[in-house]
Amino acid sequence: MDRYARGPFNIGYEQRVDLSTLRAERIAKAQEQRRKAGLDAILVWKDENCRYLTDLRPQLIAGKTTALNGALLIEGEAPILFCSGGEHDRVQLTMPWVKEAHIIPIIEEVALVDGMVKDILGPVLKKHRLTEAKLGLDESNIVFFKALQRHFPKLQIEDGDTPMLAARRHKLPGEIVLLEEATAIADAVTASATAAIAEGVRECDVVGEAMRTLFKLGGEYSHVMTPFVASGEHMAPPNRICSDKLIRNGDIVFIDIGACFNGYFGDMARAVICGKPSDEQRKIFTAVYEGLMDGIAEMRPGRTDKDCTDAIVRAAGKYGLDGRFLSLFIAHGVGIGANEPPYIGETLPGAPTYEFEPGMVFAVEPLIWVPGVRGGGGVRLEDMVLITDGAPHVMSRAPYDEKLLLG
Repeated sequence: MDRYARGPFNIGYEQRVDLSTLRAERIAKAQEQRRKAGLDAILVWKDENCRYLTDLRPQLIAGKTTALNGALLIEGEAPILFCSGGEHDRVQLTMPWVKEAHIIPIIEEVALVDGMVKDILGPVLKKHRLTEAKLGLDESNIVFFKALQRHFPKLQIEDGDTPMLAARRHKLPGEIVLLEEATAIADAVTASATAAIAEGVRECDVVGEAMRTLFKLGGEYSHVMTPFVASGEHMAPPNRICSDKLIRNGDIVFIDIGACFNGYFGDMARAVICGKPSDEQRKIFTAVYEGLMDGIAEMRPGRTDKDCTDAIVRAAGKYGLDGRFLSLFIAHGVGIGANEPPYIGETLPGAPTYEFEPGMVFAVEPLIWVPGVRGGGGVRLEDMVLITDGAPHVMSRAPYDEKLLLG
């Protein structure tokens, strides 16, 4: 398989991704996990699960995740789509692989949700003999859940998200190609942001230049809804937004915007200096950089997430900074979900230990911050890493700021 991004266009002069085949392969993986879970059907509402099953790229409304579009996965049928009326006509005209689509309301108002369950979803469940079935749900709000129980009391509602996460855990070859393309765009977005950094420029100005590049190159969204650029003292502790703060000489500037392409996310980040760094800033940056390198080196079959975490923390310890990590996981899975299990370095109760397996893709993002450093003492570096049969493959290629490295 290629280990680079060939280009995002659908062209005739070389073989790229067959999206119809990829869609069928994803559905087959989801069906396999549905059967393993003993479920008769899975009803999904999470944006990434709906896209995984149907390839629907919908209009997204802030705060309405899991309330807009859904898909029903059953044996022997193409996934059935439940979508906003604003999507329905386009779906029928441009997505022939969706054989059945139903218009639904936003899943909020009690009367509308009740009518949707009774008169839209209900007939579909009856048609496919699912009214007394084991139905997996990934997420739903309480209004929908209660309406489903009220109208179909013999329905057994089970966990449908874990099977979907299992299907998405190991990326298909076509998914890896799309992740390479997303990461190439993310690198370009980061380059534009870096080029915009100067004294007197606002954090939001940097984001504006980066987002221009994202959309110009065909990206869909940034990695998070709130593109993350924080400068100077804004990174200690991290302010995970961009603001009207002016970038000043001696500020470390952190850029974490990434890119989504064709539904898949490239999530990488860099910290750069405006002007010249102090010795303390260089020490922090070097601790993060060496931790990132040592952690990535552990990401191969037979090693565990704990091995990776220990290597990162050990490297920071050489600089007396092993107790200064952000209170968050150090890495997360990434794919059609911008942030998904498995996690690395999670310290909250219940966090499992697992082995790395080929096909897993992670965004590895150690962050150390130290208070009271002039120009900011917060650094995160983030790379996209694919687990292979051998050495890890780093998808991201944006340079690290050598001015911030010791030695």
